[in-house]
Formats: sequence, C-alpha cells, structure tokens
Amino acid sequence: MTKCFKRVFLDDEKIIEVSKALKDGKSVVFPTDTVYGIGTNALSSDACERIYEIKGRPKEKPLIVLISDKKMLELMVEYIGPLEQKLIEAFWPGPLTIKFKKKLGFIPDIVSAHDEFVRVRFINEGIVFKLSQYAGVPIVAPSANLSGSPTGIKIEKIIEELNGKVDYILDFGDIESDVTSTIVEVKDDKVVILREGKISEEEIKRAVA
Repeated sequence: MTKCFKRVFLDDEKIIEVSKALKDGKSVVFPTDTVYGIGTNALSSDACERIYEIKGRPKEKPLIVLISDKKMLELMVEYIGPLEQKLIEAFWPGPLTIKFKKKLGFIPDIVSAHDEFVRVRFINEGIVFKLSQYAGVPIVAPSANLSGSPTGIKIEKIIEELNGKVDYILDFGDIESDVTSTIVEVKDDKVVILREGKISEEEIKRAVA
C-alpha cells in the first residue's frame, strides 16, 4: 500500500521515515529540481530493477544518479577531466547531468544499462536533497510516470498512475515545467549534448570556452 504525504504534513519525523525506507530500497515519488522522480537507493541492484519494472522502462535506458555530496562522485567515477571540471564549477548544483567513466564495483550495472559509464547530477536543495542527506546514499530518480506517458509534473496524474505501485508519494503540488536536466558527455575533448534540457547549448559553450 502506498503512503501519500502532502508537503504541509511532511515533518522531520516523516522525512526520516521516508529516507530510511529509500535507503532500504523502497520506491519514493518526490519532486526534484526539475520534475517529479521515482527514487530509490542507487546502490541496490534489486531496488533499481524494481524502478524499471514500475515504469515499464526499457533495460537499455540507463538511470541518472543524483548525489547530495560531491564526495559521492569520487566513489563512483574513474576520472574527472578539465572540461568536466569546468562544467561542474559552472552548473553544479543544478540541472546538468554529466556522463562519466564509472569505477567498477560501486554502482550496480543495471543503473548504467550495463555500459561503462555513469550519469550523475549534483543537487543541494529541496526534498530530494534532504532525503539523500538523511539516507546517506546516491539516488536514482527517473521521471515519475509510466514509460510512454507524459513526464511527471501533475501530481494528480502521478497518483493516478503510480498509487499502489510505489511505496511513498510525496505530494508537493504541480510543477510548472516539464523540462528535464540537460545531459552531456566529454568526447574527443569536446562537450557533446546527449539530451537538451534546462541548460542551453549556448550556456555550456560559454562555460567551457
């Protein structure tokens, strides 16, 4: 049975409850700094498998990992190059996802769709930040919708689709925009945009010039 908490009733005790559940591999719907996501512990292969099942998400589509502490990044990536460092300094925390070569043995292969990379975004505000801080783990959080449905921004639609499928839904009302994070990678000493989003190509070009 899904537990639904409205923002006005989400006190510290409930945040701690949800954070513990998330760390234990439960599925939680919450607003990020872009859209609503379905989150769970990024270090649990079984929990991440369940996220794919809930959404009906193709297994070849990797999950983005949200971190609330940059020390988490050092644990999961092999190397941070000079262009990646410029992107981090310019846009983190914020809606920029960067694709890094991952360290083996930390992030489960299912998160990266069994490739050699991990896609990471750093956040430091909102309920998702509190949940990650309390849980002490990185979080995967694809958009809170079934695959093929509109991106999760309307809370009533999210509840209609996901109630009974996830463990918790945190109701913070509707989100105005369905624009997600921009995804980039550094390839051949150039920044390549893999998905357009909140941060524009022009902003990225200025940051790495």
